[in-house]
This record gives sequence, C-alpha cells and structure tokens, in this order.
Amino acid sequence: MQAWRVHRNGEPGEVMRLEETGRPTPGDGQVLLRVRAANINFPDALLCRGQYQVRPPLPFTPGVEICGETPDGRRVLATAALPHGGFAEYALADAAALLPAPESLDDAGAAALHIGYQTGWFGLHRRAHLRAGETLLVHAAAGGVGSAAVQLGKAAGADVIGVVSGPRKAEVAAELGCDLVVDRRTEDVVAAVKEFTGGRGADVVYDPVGGDAYAKSVKCVAFEGRVVVVGFASGAVPAPALNHALLKNYSILGLHWGLYATKDPAAVRACHDELTRLVAQGVVEPLVGERVALDGAAEGVQRVADGASVGRIVVLPTGADR
Repeated sequence: MQAWRVHRNGEPGEVMRLEETGRPTPGDGQVLLRVRAANINFPDALLCRGQYQVRPPLPFTPGVEICGETPDGRRVLATAALPHGGFAEYALADAAALLPAPESLDDAGAAALHIGYQTGWFGLHRRAHLRAGETLLVHAAAGGVGSAAVQLGKAAGADVIGVVSGPRKAEVAAELGCDLVVDRRTEDVVAAVKEFTGGRGADVVYDPVGGDAYAKSVKCVAFEGRVVVVGFASGAVPAPALNHALLKNYSILGLHWGLYATKDPAAVRACHDELTRLVAQGVVEPLVGERVALDGAAEGVQRVADGASVGRIVVLPTGADR
C-alpha cells in the first residue's frame, strides 16, 4: 500500500515521504481500516516536528483523524492508532473506540466531524458550561477547530465573536454565522469585543492559538468568564498571570480531549450521538475547505502548519468522494 512516512522530525513538507509499504498488522483490540478520508489536524504538523505530547517511534505515518471502512463494510470514524496513521491507504484504530459515520455526511465531512467537533463540544459544554445568551469569543474562527466552535456556539444560543486573520477568512467566519467578525491584522480585538458587549467582555473564550491571542483574551473576558485553552497553534505557550485571574474573577480551563477517550469513553459516545443529531438537523456542517488526493497530503499538512488553510483539508486516499 501507499503511505506517508516520517523518518526524521522537521517541517511536514520536508520530512513526509510517500512510500510503498506493507499493510499494518492489528494488535490486541485493534482493527485494520481502509481509509476513506483522513482529516488534516494541526497535531499532524506537531507530530512531524516532534513537538506533540505523543511521540510515536520513527518512522511513523501521521494522520490522527479518519473516516474508514471496517473489514465487514461499516463506515466509521476513528482516531488512528499511531504509528499507523491515516495518511495511507490503510490504518489501525482501537476497535472499542469506533464511532458510526453519520449517514448524512460524505466521507470528507464525516472525517472532519470527529476530533474538532468533539473538542468544541467538550470545551464549550463540559468545561465552560456555555449558556444561551452568553457571548463566545472564538480565535481562528475560520480554521478547522475554530469553525466547529462557532457552529456549536450558535447552536447553543450564544452570540459569537470570531477572530480571524485576513479578509478571506473574515468572509468565511461571517458565512459560518458569527455575530461579529474581527480581523486581528487590522482591528483591535480587545476594543471590538468590549464595544460589542457594552464593556462587559466575553463570557467564554475558545482559544486554540495561544500567544498573543491569549494575552488579548484575558483583557476582554467578562466577570466570571471562562477561558478555554485548546491549543497553541501560534507556537507560543502563554504563562498565565494568576493574580490577574484572581483580580478579574475569571477561570482558565484546560482541555485535552484525548483524555476523555480513556477517562470517560461513554461521554465521547454521548457527544457523538449529539453531534450526529445536530448534523441531521442541519444545525452544524463541517467546513471542508479542500479535498486532496493522497499525494497532496504533505503539502496540505504544511499549509495547516503555516496557518494558510480555511476550514479542513481532507485527504482522500482512494480518490472516492472527491
């Protein structure tokens, strides 16, 4: 089969190689999946760089999120079991963690529903307890993770402020339903949030960026607001000033969605059922910005790493569903 493999750490476009290799052999509790679609996530870039919290042995195949087909023909969503990730014709996954792919979504859309929307749902509902009528501030609102949070925030009845970089992403964020879109390149994020909220600030901040985005967030978070730390796409990990959190009465909430798969797998399944319901109702729809063939995976991962993508870039190894 064909698979992208990483033999040394570095930038995705430099270290990912498309190779012929044998199909992986499932271990105890694992299943071999034919990859129908593999969604590109920022952690795939971090894996290539050797900067992710999980460091698979070299060589490995990246691609953590897939829509695959089981040996008995079921279409499922899965988190790939590294080192045999989804940027290949076949991948491995834990059999007990497979989730049924929603019938109303094609392979690309189904692959894009899994990690980003699960992260958004747990972040907004399980961690931040977002309520209808509250104001939600979403950074990188036109990206894969941010667009999911925007849709889920609107579904929860929140007023959503989307922060983006550039006019193209601003247009996408507006189409997603943001009540206010702020271009951080040309506008003052803090001033825009305060003006929109009448000086009160955002009740919930959803931050997959870190760095300057976090610094600005805590300047415009509301009394008893909640800042959900999802990731550090900027490459800068903030050092929170806890005295500031004390003085302003806001909470800083960490979110590592992968822990729920081991600590509370029933909650992951319940979340998937809720997401499937929302998809069937047309309330949420994964934003797939681009579909690429298997040979375009490395370029796609590099563009996600560089922040040059809109929505999700999905890899289709078989060429189906393009």
